[in-house]
Amino acid sequence: MIIGAGLAGAKAAEVLREKGFDGRIVLLGDEQHRPYERPPLSKDLLTGKADRESAFVHPENWYTDHDVDLRLGAAVTAIDRGAREVVLGDGSRVGYTKLLLATGAEPRSLPGADATLRLRRFGDTEALRQVLATGSRLAVVGAGWVGLEVAAAARQAGLEVTVLEALELPLLPALGREAARVFADLHVEHGVDLRLGVQVAEAGPGGVRLADGTRIEADAVLVGIGAIPNTALAEAAGLDVDNGIQVDEHLRTSDPDIFAAGDVANAYHPLLGRHLRVEHWANALKQPAVAAAGMLGVDAVYDELPYFYTDQYDLGMEFLGHPDGYDRVVFRGDVAAREFIAFWLKGGKVVAGMNVNVWDVTGPIKALIRSGSAVDIDRLTDPSVPLADVNTDRSGAPA
Repeated sequence: MIIGAGLAGAKAAEVLREKGFDGRIVLLGDEQHRPYERPPLSKDLLTGKADRESAFVHPENWYTDHDVDLRLGAAVTAIDRGAREVVLGDGSRVGYTKLLLATGAEPRSLPGADATLRLRRFGDTEALRQVLATGSRLAVVGAGWVGLEVAAAARQAGLEVTVLEALELPLLPALGREAARVFADLHVEHGVDLRLGVQVAEAGPGGVRLADGTRIEADAVLVGIGAIPNTALAEAAGLDVDNGIQVDEHLRTSDPDIFAAGDVANAYHPLLGRHLRVEHWANALKQPAVAAAGMLGVDAVYDELPYFYTDQYDLGMEFLGHPDGYDRVVFRGDVAAREFIAFWLKGGKVVAGMNVNVWDVTGPIKALIRSGSAVDIDRLTDPSVPLADVNTDRSGAPA
């Protein structure tokens, strides 16, 4: 049984079949669409570079061809752990032997801002595309990844865009001050009215009112202030929940027959030595293989480094690692030209890396992080030294 017919749920069903499981698979989703990926909602699908079909995880006939009982519009109201059954919205019950929770997360809302836009489902993208096609002004509350990607799409569509952020820089919690400045400058250079350190008092279809009384007129308002993991089912079932469903490195919950993956899972990461909940595509793509193995009685370990990417204007970026508690950021390449790699260090060791308009380097960045070794900063920041050789001297011996 898989609750949640998004990327994580669909990949779990796929992996179960790939691993030879020939029993019954029930995949339950509360939307009317078969499983699809969410990054295109704020990227190529929003800008019209791709059509809806490209976002689906599998072709329409895949589920019947692989004997997956995909039930759409099937809201789950409860998990009865004692009976090993889930309760559906119509009162019917379906039994399970092993259960995967892939319930994802929902965007946070501003109080009293029900008429604003958000971006999580197909319908949200369609509404936003209509604004980009017919509107002239867009206000974006929140300068996180989704907010900035939408701002870039709107500017490229010719709209006037105002981005409102409570913190002193966009992406500050994710990147820290040193690298966040790159994205602030990027949007200002492309004509975004970026207002930092402001508080929103009220938002609606006609615009935004700030706490100081300033009024920003807009044809529509997008709210992108983070997401809340969908843990209600897990909480009601008595599973351990803390900023998501708590799972171990095997993605197993406090119930040995129930697993969790994707945005909702707060998983113990053996390399980082802590629990971590990551709301990015890579987790939803890769965690299901580990969860599926566990459901089949094989204890695989999820130790992939956090990964995410973004495309804004002419800037493409990939990010690896977890910079929590970093003490230094250094750069390799041309920051002004936005062709560089940034490294976050802690105690002289690389804990995260971000390549901006520099490609085919995620492998060596990942190796630097996983090595856990202190690096020579001069070699790390010298573009003439291959990343793979940063921790070796010219003879090939450890540096």
